[in-house]
Amino acid sequence: MADPSVSLESRVRAAEERVGALAEENRRLAETNGRLRRVIQDMAERHEVELAAERAARERLELQVAELARRVGMDSSNSSTPPSKEPLAAKEKRKATRAASQRVRSKDRKPGGQPGRDGARLAPADDPDRTETAVPPAECSSCRADLSGGRDAGAGWAQVWDLLPAVLEKVHWVLPRRRCGCCGKVTTASVPFARPGCVTYGPHLNGAAVLLVSEGNVPVERAAALIDGLVGVAVSSGFVARANARLGERLDAAGFDAAMRKALAAEPVLCADETPVNLWHKDRGADGAELAGSPHVVTVRTPAPGLVWYAPVHSRSSKALKDLGVLDGFTGHLVRDDYSGWAQFDAQPAGVQQCLAHMIRHLQGVWDLHHDEQRWARRVQDVLREAHTAVTTATAAGDDHLDPDLLTALRARYDKDVEWGRITNRCRDWHDGNHPGHKLARRLADKADQVWLFTKNFAVPWTNNPAEQALRGPKRHQAVSGYWHRPATLGAYCRVRSYLVSARDHGIRALDAIHDALAGRPWLPTPVATAA
Repeated sequence: MADPSVSLESRVRAAEERVGALAEENRRLAETNGRLRRVIQDMAERHEVELAAERAARERLELQVAELARRVGMDSSNSSTPPSKEPLAAKEKRKATRAASQRVRSKDRKPGGQPGRDGARLAPADDPDRTETAVPPAECSSCRADLSGGRDAGAGWAQVWDLLPAVLEKVHWVLPRRRCGCCGKVTTASVPFARPGCVTYGPHLNGAAVLLVSEGNVPVERAAALIDGLVGVAVSSGFVARANARLGERLDAAGFDAAMRKALAAEPVLCADETPVNLWHKDRGADGAELAGSPHVVTVRTPAPGLVWYAPVHSRSSKALKDLGVLDGFTGHLVRDDYSGWAQFDAQPAGVQQCLAHMIRHLQGVWDLHHDEQRWARRVQDVLREAHTAVTTATAAGDDHLDPDLLTALRARYDKDVEWGRITNRCRDWHDGNHPGHKLARRLADKADQVWLFTKNFAVPWTNNPAEQALRGPKRHQAVSGYWHRPATLGAYCRVRSYLVSARDHGIRALDAIHDALAGRPWLPTPVATAA
């Protein structure tokens, strides 16, 4: 029982105090709980931010790794990388692929040419330069008996084609002089390829030097050694270098470059490309400073053998290509890759054909990124190859156009797959912006008319291979020699190379073309309209 001495009022007051204390404790606990909730919420928010940052960083790293893997995997089969610039791993991979794809040689197959193969052989000459009679055989080839008293059994024949021994001929020319009775001026007689009071090598040795350096891509020192070894004339490397420069000067004086530009401008179809080269001393401007940019050799040529023109430029810039002037007035069809420097001429020609060898390699690079997600790239490759096969078949049949229904079906497949590539890669992340598949799909869509021009005009090739093949000469020369000394040296090489290749395509033997140029009457190209 409660103590009767404690009043009810006291008990109530004590209870109220306990209730107040409990309320204060509850308030403090609520405040502590609120603070803890806020701390936990802040920690969760920071953790979420950190996780988002980590996810974004991981995605960026994954995209960068994918881009690096793509670049490492780029070679001549899936990009514009030339074989000469491929890394060792890519070259070894290509060798292994070729080795794995080779068929197993039959055990019964003999080495060499197989039966039915048309080989290159010499045909007997009906009008030999001379006839010799061999010494009769002295003994039997079977039993070795003496044949000195043997009966005549007729005669066989054989022909030997060979060069006469090269002999250096030293011709001394007497040059009569005559004094003019009018003005008293003394005039000295002249002979081809000689100057009064000087000893010079003639056109044959000059021609040999030019052929070795230009056609053979032999360095001047080795060319001099080869001339000594072949014909026994110890010429200097300076003579070899001067022979090539002299021919370039004669061609320049005859207006060869201007004639080539005029003839190319009249052609219906041209191919154009460029390649970097090494110069020991680069071009300099009016202030004496080296011009910015990497030196290149440009080639513009006809698709079929005919005209091949080389020219050096101090850089690959659009202005440098424009300043060449080779495409001024050209209204035919231009075959090129998608380098922007050539795009400045797109409004001038009748049409432009993109190099589909480049496009197919770019499509291969995109397909290599993911064989399922980028399968559209493989399908576009297939339809382009089918279109080329259809053009080849129609040309062989004598047709000048494709079946309209076939062309419509091929183009519809192309448009559908390119649009699929654009859509499927539109929102796909990449480390530096748009995904390579999205970029390529947009290019293929925007330049579709330039991709499909070859299906409408059979005179236009579907690749820029002719121009790329023409550039093998400068590339090979650089691979052997390493570099050209000066822009003038490179310019002379380009002019001589243009002259010899184009003259040969017109049925003129290289040595004859050299002799004619040195004599002041070089072969010059003629525009097709004038030639007709």
